[in-house]
Amino acid sequence: MGTPLIVITGPTASGKTSRAVDLARALDGEIVSADSRQIYRGMDLGTGKDLDEYGQVPYHMIDIAPAGYRYNLYEYLRDCREAIDGIRARNRQPLLCGGTGLYVESVCKDIRLPEVPANEELRESLRGKSMEELTAILASMKPMHNTTDVDSTRRAIRAIEIAAYCREHPEAAAGMQGSPSENALIVVVDIPRDDRRRRISARLQARLDAGMVDEIRSLIENGVSADDLMYYGLEYRFITRHVIGELTYDEMVSGLEIAIHQFAKRQMTWFRGMERRGFRLHYLPYDLGREEFVDRVCGLMSGLKR
Repeated sequence: MGTPLIVITGPTASGKTSRAVDLARALDGEIVSADSRQIYRGMDLGTGKDLDEYGQVPYHMIDIAPAGYRYNLYEYLRDCREAIDGIRARNRQPLLCGGTGLYVESVCKDIRLPEVPANEELRESLRGKSMEELTAILASMKPMHNTTDVDSTRRAIRAIEIAAYCREHPEAAAGMQGSPSENALIVVVDIPRDDRRRRISARLQARLDAGMVDEIRSLIENGVSADDLMYYGLEYRFITRHVIGELTYDEMVSGLEIAIHQFAKRQMTWFRGMERRGFRLHYLPYDLGREEFVDRVCGLMSGLKR
């Protein structure tokens, strides 16, 4: 089975990255990102990469594709599996860190996705439908997806496209089922709602002060289309709309803050859904001391290996 995988996940602004870095330093580990947007180069403040936190700790699945590219779940699972296998081959501890629930769950189920081609006829039939309509269609086709990870109409249409392909190709669907791995320890950094909201608001302001609007303006000036940026959801949708003149600065900040709070709530809903789907999740308080957090995870690892 190889070295067990340690997963550090939780809602946005819970401090996952620093926890994973502490563990990597203590356990001679390397970190694999499970964030669907940190994959893209030049999208640093908007995705919260916080690369300065890693120090000398090696990391993977960050800055591997150009902004504007639409990296998908098939590519992620392929590349993530290669990264984890490489870490194990080096006799080091793999740590998966991120809050994209679909990515975390798919890795921990060892999902094997087919390379699904574009279905232009299907896309045309879905064109113009609202996010609510697309979400309803998707829910009826593939319960594994929800709006946590399909937060734009284009993502929802792609998810429907994959579900439709698997209905027509049962052999491809077989590899998509998977089951909860017994060789993974899943730790959720647990943060009370009020603390989470406070940290989200503070972090958003810090990133705006650091130049997040200028970062997105620069991407547009360097040829990334507004539509492509809005595909990435949340920060990119609101700030791009501000940059192209659809929202005032205050409208952008207010709308974005509300959207991030809603996103964090959906992340927690996803984790609870994972428990219903047979995963065992271990919740550790976000404000534990560094040494205590590492000790608690090591204790859980000892139980996993028995």
